[in-house]
Amino acid sequence: MIEEIKKYDPDFTENGFKTFIDNVFIQIHLAIMTKDIKKIKHFVSDEIYKKIEDKVKYLNQNHLIQMYDEINVKETRILSSEITEDKINIKVNIISRYMDYFLDEDGNFKSGNNTSRIMRDNYITFTKKLNAKDLGNVKKCQNCGASLEINASGLCPYCRSTFDLERGGYIITSLEVM
Repeated sequence: MIEEIKKYDPDFTENGFKTFIDNVFIQIHLAIMTKDIKKIKHFVSDEIYKKIEDKVKYLNQNHLIQMYDEINVKETRILSSEITEDKINIKVNIISRYMDYFLDEDGNFKSGNNTSRIMRDNYITFTKKLNAKDLGNVKKCQNCGASLEINASGLCPYCRSTFDLERGGYIITSLEVM
């Protein structure tokens, strides 16, 4: 499976990819907790972003804060890959552990589990266009050309435009939590 991916993405490494997806997974949960989801927009498809945006709207309308305390990734496995004529799809399973609960806006516990971590299976599909530009190690803003640290926020610190990872990297196109 990895060798097949490398035919189309020569810089692909299993460990590098797992590190990337673990980081993205944690950043998405932190963005929901802080209700600052713009910083993860470049990691997800428009459809997934809309689902996350709807979740944050629900939290705001109900004056709630979603908490994912002591979140960590226990295990990450690449389950399958599919190469189509225009993209690479990689399905992964992330086993995560965290306390999952809600607070009101004053920080008072409302519901959920805030005493012990629960384990969850997360099935995520990452997709990369085959004709995507090679981003190399140093990412550049597609608007002004400044060097970027993509894992930090996805926003250019100079022109504030959002980095479009879909043009050159893997984005989440499917997300299922069991």
